[in-house]
This record gives sequence, structure tokens and C-alpha cells, in this order.
Amino acid sequence: MDFLPIAIFWLLALIGLFSRKPQFLLYLFFASMSFGAFAVIPTNLTGGLTFTATPMVALLIIARTLGNDKGFAYLYQTLLAPRGFLLLCLFWVIAVIVTLFMPRLFAGEVEIIPMRLTLFMRTDMLQPTTQNISQLAYLTISIAAVPAFARLMSTEAMRQQTLKALCFGGAIVIGTGLLDFLSQYMPLKPVLAPFRTATYALLTEVDIAGGTKRVVGLMPEASAYGALCISFLTGIYFFRRAMISERLRQFLVPALLGLLLIFTWLSTSSAAYVALVVLGGAMGAEWLWRAIQKRHRGLKRDLGLEMAIAFAVIIGLCLIFLFSPRLFDPIIALFNEMVLKKSSTSSFEERSMWTAISWQALLDTYGLGVGMGGTRASNSVVAVFSSTGFLGGLCYYGFVLQTILRRAASNDDTGAALLNAVRWSLLPGLVTGLLIGTTADFGAFNAWLYGLAAAAAFAAYGVRPGLSPKTGFRPKK
Repeated sequence: MDFLPIAIFWLLALIGLFSRKPQFLLYLFFASMSFGAFAVIPTNLTGGLTFTATPMVALLIIARTLGNDKGFAYLYQTLLAPRGFLLLCLFWVIAVIVTLFMPRLFAGEVEIIPMRLTLFMRTDMLQPTTQNISQLAYLTISIAAVPAFARLMSTEAMRQQTLKALCFGGAIVIGTGLLDFLSQYMPLKPVLAPFRTATYALLTEVDIAGGTKRVVGLMPEASAYGALCISFLTGIYFFRRAMISERLRQFLVPALLGLLLIFTWLSTSSAAYVALVVLGGAMGAEWLWRAIQKRHRGLKRDLGLEMAIAFAVIIGLCLIFLFSPRLFDPIIALFNEMVLKKSSTSSFEERSMWTAISWQALLDTYGLGVGMGGTRASNSVVAVFSSTGFLGGLCYYGFVLQTILRRAASNDDTGAALLNAVRWSLLPGLVTGLLIGTTADFGAFNAWLYGLAAAAAFAAYGVRPGLSPKTGFRPKK
């Protein structure tokens, strides 16, 4: 039974690889994100390592986009360009060096949290493991995917296709969450089981106080599903203004946003709840930023309508609270249980211990790091610095800052809308990572965001042979 889903996946992957329409792989890429517990290569063939669908699709996109002479030329040009991916390239080089040498140099001398946790083991001593290679491979795929996405989305038509694919992926997130939710009332577990074949721990049947099931979709656990919902909720919300299709923007997007909000709540993930609060703040800040925007006036489109709707919802909720406050009791009780009391739970204490020991491991290696897969944290910033050292962390977050500061051409309102969406879409994900981020791999979704931002910014330049030593690109004539 497990063979059939794997065969279907690889059939779709091969169709995408050889199809004349490159957007097929984009749709498969976003759809695959909902299958985080699905091993697309039988684990008995990989020595117990789990290879999920999304990195495999990203590999196919890399091969199709960069696996030819023009792709190699593009990669060489952008990796060496200061305004391209130079910082990201340096981050990868540092990660490789640290991962190959530090676990051996400091073997048996530094206390870490192993990536593969067992029931009776909390800490261990640093030593080379297969996790070093697997985590470095995942990071390499994520880094290579950034220039691949940038080249794939170098045209306006492909940038519009990727926004449609984003909405398609959001629909798959909702569909998998709905199936998992209905599995407590209908015999759907045999249908979902073939998509839950990862070798790491799967927490798919967890209830909270009151017997409420935590919805996990086809992800390993509720927090992963909640983070996935937040990623798509945030992305679809902020990218909607860059969508040219009126039908997509005005009808499908509001439905997707409402359903993603519901399933974020059903995930009962405390990190997702905090990210929702951050998202609300980001929405308000983005409205204010758009209101004072002068360079790209197209960003102000529908601003008054959006703010009117938001104020109407807030006033409506306030009226309900005044006249029927008991309607909010279940919501308040759940928020209190999952967020306000979180610091008193054993899970919070354990994750805090992971972060503390990983940070100490960084200090014990004199700031050099323990390598990819060397330790597990519960904070993405600590994970990056403890895995790749202070130098690697500075290169990575320098690249993130560079992405945030990218600008479109002065006459490119759609490009400006895309870059604006990338900036604000990164924020809730960064907050979620601060709460549950376990590795230095920034993941496929962020790789897509970085690549899309680069593609929109590069549209103002001619990315072709003959680099300018100052900028790395020649302006278009």
C-alpha cells in the first residue's frame, strides 16, 4: 500500500521535470509542503533516513533550472555578485567546513542535544553522525533552490504563476487538515497512514484538555502543521495585491485566508498562536507603511477598503464580547491553556533546555559551531549560530537583511508589491522559528521567498555575462 503513493509522487515529479510547462513543478512544490511526514524514498533503502517530498521537488527545480550551460552561467554570475547571492554562498561554504571538521575536532568534549532523540537520552557528547551529512544535504538543497527560483521566476508571467501555485498549495494544506480532522469521526486513518512513513517521531494522535484533537494534517506534529498554516496564511495575505487575476484576488484568496485561519486555530500550536498575534501586528504596520508610501502608489490600492473591513470586524467582536461574553469562553480557555500556561509545561522546559545547551555548545567551540546536525535547538537563531558558528550566522542573517532591503525598479509596481509581500511574509515565520526552530536549514518556503525577492529586484538589471565589479550586474539599456 505504501508503494502506490510513492509511485504517484515520482510519476508527477518526472512529468514536471520533462514537461514543457515549468510551472508544473511549482504547483507540485507547494502541494508537497503539506506532506511533511511522507517519505518519498523507502526508508529501508536509505538506512533509516527520511527524504520528504518538498526537498526532492526542489532538487528537480534546481536540475531543470540550473542544470545547463545558461543555468551554470547564471549561477556563477549571481553567486559572486555582491548584490546577488554572495553572502548566501559564503554561508554555505562556512557550513560545509564547520560540518566536516568541527564534530571531529571537538568530539567527546562538547555537550549537545542529538538530532535523533530517544526516550532515555536527553544529552550526548558531540561526535560525527549521519545527521551531519543529511542536514548538510538539506541545507545545500535549500541554498541551491534560491538562485534556481530566482532564475525560474525571472519573467512576470512566471511570477504570476508562482502566486497561483501558492494558492493551490494553501488549498492542499486545508484539504489535508480537513482529512485529519474528520479522521476522528470517520474511518480515514488507513487512507492517511501511507502518507505517514517518516522514521522520526510522529505525534498525530494528541488531545489537549477537554478532549480536543490537535489537527496535524499530514505533518509530523501539530506545531509543524500550525507553522505550515501560518506560512501560507501570511504568504497569501501579503501577496494578494501582486496577483493580476481579479477572480483569484477577490474571490479565492478571501476563502483560503478564512479557512487557513480556522485550521491554524485547530492545530492548537502555541507557536502558531503567537505568530497569529505577530501577523496582526504586521498587518497594521504594513497598512501604515503603505499609507505613507510615495514611490509606488499602486501599493495603496484597496487600502481604505481593507482598513474599513478590519475596523468593522473589530467593532463587531467588541459588541459580541459586550453582550455575549460567554461565547468567547472556549477560545479564551484554549488560548490560556496553549499559550499563557505554556511556560509551566514539561515541553517548554525541555525545549528551553535544548536551546540553552546548543548555545553553550557554540561557546564551548569558541564560536566556531558544531556543524549541521550537530545539535538540536528550539530557536532558529540559536540553531543557525550553534551549527555554523558566529561567522556563518552573520553571513546568513546578513543575506536575510539584504533580501528585506531589495528594491524594485521605480516603474515596476507589481515588483514593488512582490518585494513588499516578501518583507512582511518573513516576519511571522521568523517569530515561529524563534519558538520551534530546530535546525539551521531555513527550508524550502523561505528559499522560495528569497528567490522571488531576488527575481523581482533583478528585473531592474541585466543579469548577463560581464559583471560590474561594483554591483555585480549591468543596468538594462
